[in-house]
Amino acid sequence: MGILCKVVDMLLLVAFMVMLVAGPLIDAQLVLPEATFPEVLVRLKQQYAEEYQDYLMVEKPHFFVALVWLELIFQWPLVLLNIYGILASKHWFHTTCLIYGASVITAMTALLGELMGSQKASDKLLTVYSPFMGLGVLAFLRGLVPNSGKALTIGKRPAMAREKRA
Repeated sequence: MGILCKVVDMLLLVAFMVMLVAGPLIDAQLVLPEATFPEVLVRLKQQYAEEYQDYLMVEKPHFFVALVWLELIFQWPLVLLNIYGILASKHWFHTTCLIYGASVITAMTALLGELMGSQKASDKLLTVYSPFMGLGVLAFLRGLVPNSGKALTIGKRPAMAREKRA
C-alpha cells in the first residue's frame, strides 16, 4: 500500500503544480478584468477557447463564474497546502486532500452536467474537462488513506527536511 500511495502522491503533486499556475493565470481571467493580465496570457486563453470551442469561457455563465471563484478562493489555497503536505509529509495532508477532492467532485459534477446536458460541448471539450473529475476522485480517495509518516524522497534525501522534535 505504501508504494501505491507514493505513486498517487506524485501524480497528485504534478496535478497540484499545474493547478497552482493555471488557477491564477488562466482561470482568474474569467472573474478579473483582462487588463490585469499580460497580453500573452489573454491570447493563450482566447486560443484555448477557440481551439476547444469552450463556450463556457466565452459566454461566462453565472454558475461557471461562481465555480471559478470557488476554485480561486477555496480550492487554490488547498492546492498550496496539499503541495506542502505532500513534500513535508504532514499528518494533516489526508484531511486537506479529502476536502479538496470533495470540492472538485462537487464542482465538476455541475460542470460536466452542463457540458453533457447542453449538447453544446464537443467531444474535444469533454476530454479537457473530464480528467478533472478523475483528479477529484483520486484526491478524495487519497484523503481516505492515512499518511505513512515518512517524508517523500526525491533522490537520496527527503524533499523537505523535517523538524527535529525534542
